[in-house]
Amino acid sequence: MKDEKGLYYFPFPQNKRVRMYVREVEGAICFRLWNADDPELWVEHDWVPYGAIKQAATMSKGNKFDPNQAYDIEVAKMLLKESTNSD
Repeated sequence: MKDEKGLYYFPFPQNKRVRMYVREVEGAICFRLWNADDPELWVEHDWVPYGAIKQAATMSKGNKFDPNQAYDIEVAKMLLKESTNSD
């Protein structure tokens, strides 16, 4: 999906108030979280490259938050590919 902020998907499909935006910068896929209930989140957190997310995920084992679900590289690749094909 796409809006004025860019390409996005719903990382938690049951919650449509949270979106994960994706873009490619110099060959790296980057993510940025948006939450309708926390608009400051968009302001406080910039785009994060997937490599940094994977590195952080190794340090957060045992946490209830699963970064692999929220930051889904396969969904991001698909969105970016579809966007390129439709331009």
